[in-house]
Amino acid sequence: MTDTDEIPIRFTLNKSPKNIFCKSTETLLSLLREGFGLTGSKRGCNQGLCGACTVLIDGNPMRSCLTMAATCNGRDVETVEGLLENGKLSVLQQALVDSGGVQCGFCTAGVTIALTSLLREDPKPDRTKIREALSGHLCRCTGYVKIVDAAEAVAGKAGS
Repeated sequence: MTDTDEIPIRFTLNKSPKNIFCKSTETLLSLLREGFGLTGSKRGCNQGLCGACTVLIDGNPMRSCLTMAATCNGRDVETVEGLLENGKLSVLQQALVDSGGVQCGFCTAGVTIALTSLLREDPKPDRTKIREALSGHLCRCTGYVKIVDAAEAVAGKAGS
């Protein structure tokens, strides 16, 4: 198999079944951005360190820049675009906007995905757990206080 060989994959993307061919060397990030036009996930460091490309795969936060698209065959992938509720921001997304926790926005998708995962697992996390969930995300603008405040504000509310 060469890097130009295409592999058929079937997976669920933001609750919608997808069938597509991808190159054997294509990352999930590339497929999402270039194949599906979903640009919320960002290519930051391209080494899995900054968290800007984080998506949920089978409910777990994963770095899409390090995930080969072909490994998503049969899996469920959720991006920040999939968090919209009836065309509106989720409770968490709105809280991040309201708190000023988005600023330049480059890290926002990854941060939102990480916090969504945390809140689904633990609807009432304390500030320590929130900070731990953010530990793999680099934000140069907010200093994390506003992001943590937003997550804390929605903790315990449905639909976060």
